[in-house]
Amino acid sequence: MLSDFFNSLVTWVGNHPVAAGLVIFLIAFCDAVIVLGVLIPALPLLFAIGVLIGLGEISGPYAVACASLGAMAGDGLSYWVGRRWGHGLRGVWPFRRYPSLLERGELLFRRNAVKSILVARYVGAIRPFVPAIAGMAHMPLRQYLPVSAAACVSWGALFLAPGWLLGASYDAVAAVADRLAIVLGALAVVLALAWAIVIYTYRWFDAHANSLLARLLAWSSAHPRLGRYAVALVDPRRPESASLAILAVCLLAIGWACFALLATVIMRGEPLLIDQTVFQFMYELRNPLADRMMAALASIGDVQVLAPAVALTLVWLLWRRRWLGAAHWLAAIAFGMALTALLGAVIDMPKPPTVHGGFGFPAVEITLCTIVFGFFAVLIARELPGRSRVWPYLVSGVIVAVLGFARLYLGAHWLSDIVGGMLLGIVWLLVLGLAYRRHVERSFWMRPVALIFYITFAAAALWHAPRAVDPLLEKFAPRPPAVTIDAAAWWDGEWTRLPGQLRERDPAHRWPLDLQIAGPLAPLQARLESQGWRVQSQANWMHVLNLLDDDVDDAGHFVLPATLDTVAETLLMRRDAGDGQLDVLRLWQAPVQLESGEPLWVGTSQSMRYTRHFGVFGLWQPQPDAQVVHQGLREVLDSFGPAEAVHPQSGVPTLRLRTTAPPSLVVDQPQ
Repeated sequence: MLSDFFNSLVTWVGNHPVAAGLVIFLIAFCDAVIVLGVLIPALPLLFAIGVLIGLGEISGPYAVACASLGAMAGDGLSYWVGRRWGHGLRGVWPFRRYPSLLERGELLFRRNAVKSILVARYVGAIRPFVPAIAGMAHMPLRQYLPVSAAACVSWGALFLAPGWLLGASYDAVAAVADRLAIVLGALAVVLALAWAIVIYTYRWFDAHANSLLARLLAWSSAHPRLGRYAVALVDPRRPESASLAILAVCLLAIGWACFALLATVIMRGEPLLIDQTVFQFMYELRNPLADRMMAALASIGDVQVLAPAVALTLVWLLWRRRWLGAAHWLAAIAFGMALTALLGAVIDMPKPPTVHGGFGFPAVEITLCTIVFGFFAVLIARELPGRSRVWPYLVSGVIVAVLGFARLYLGAHWLSDIVGGMLLGIVWLLVLGLAYRRHVERSFWMRPVALIFYITFAAAALWHAPRAVDPLLEKFAPRPPAVTIDAAAWWDGEWTRLPGQLRERDPAHRWPLDLQIAGPLAPLQARLESQGWRVQSQANWMHVLNLLDDDVDDAGHFVLPATLDTVAETLLMRRDAGDGQLDVLRLWQAPVQLESGEPLWVGTSQSMRYTRHFGVFGLWQPQPDAQVVHQGLREVLDSFGPAEAVHPQSGVPTLRLRTTAPPSLVVDQPQ
């Protein structure tokens, strides 16, 4: 799972553990220096260093000490700069152009000087400036130093702790759930990106609304023929003029992006390179634990979820005699569906391999969800005060981002389908937003309709998601292998062409596939059950949460699932080996089929030990040497007439057998 860069960094740190302390010192120092601290991405760097601590490459106390000393030195330099130049800093770039850099810190410092030093150490936006403000205020050094030292030491420990925890538990988690961790991390990045885009776009437009309005009015005066339409849109006498100007600018920019993407897709007539790259990346992340979660999230765009919220909102608007709002609400949904269906029928683009039917470009679920949540945000945001108007747009961005990521993970759409659906939905809701804001002046109490819409959506999603998971997973399941081989050829030599180990990103977790089985699994299962093995059902999220339960004994905890080419094992059997260990057998369907029609399976035998980490959770973790388990299976399954040879890919003995052997050869079967 580690990248080449991270592997090289681990190697360098392992070879130079003392010199790594200087790197940590410099990161913390630069992060604390006034102005420079804004440019240094200290948080991800300290997280990476924390991972190295957990992996045992750096001493934890040594790293915390270096980070604390670096932060104290940087804060001290910022304090000296503030004390030396004082309020003269206001006339120096960048404070002359961006006075808010100092104003935020000053506001916090005036409220409580001591508390501000502690709080600012954990707030990236003002961290490099509060020490300088303390110097500008001539705060006594004997008062400043103890507080700064305490803040820096606690900051160094807490900012290294998340990576430290991840690094210490990496081997345990990555052995069975590395793909799940990547999926959750990617989802977190997408949500953070959606949040940042909405917040910073809104703040930029909020700060430049008057400037945009003035430029538009000036252009209108210089171009009287076309300008009269702009004046009608942004009448200075209307309080909504600034909002209308923002909507108009957004419409132009996003409309251009939407039609540029549309033209690109039409001209190529095939998936873009980025579509295929993202699809392959997501396909390789498929795993059973993430599958069910993502299928549940992908269902929030279904009609069964959106329709109740849309219908009850329409009823409320009609009841309150908001005829124009109700008309725009209906127009948003109806036109969005019609346009999406039209484009899906006109643009003939191949669908992803996991899709067996439905709409193509753009994604209809994404378009409708964008329109529904986006226009509802336009509907209620004008009734909110000040900057609180951004929260409906934040909700919209998060919901659409989650839905898009989940459907992309399942392979339901190409990336261009998702982006095209979002852009198309945004263009249409901006058109409606302009029309609605231009003609509606009367305010209304938005809290009741907001509660109706969001609570109904949440309730419908909670009701529908459990029922939609299995149909969605079946609909977007990877297709069975199309390659076939002769059974005799497989037995004689073609078995070496089958995978010899799992294709995990981390070489340490590419478990060898040391079993190949032809035929139904029932005879094999019966034979193993007669020897004390038992079948374990596939672990779900409830079993994962049980890992945190100390009251459950070791044997009661489930072995977490693993995947071969995105598919979970078909059969997982386990046997108590005593002394806190398990013997485990996992079997997957092979990526080829036999011409005879018999199923072909590949599998791995493992020895697993139950380990607890940080006293918080425990799990069954594979041990490096499983030859004892493999040899035991070889003896138990000897009645099937197996053959054994070393697989050229894994370099370990691989057992192959047929479960359809003549009955006379299969002995000791339970009656």
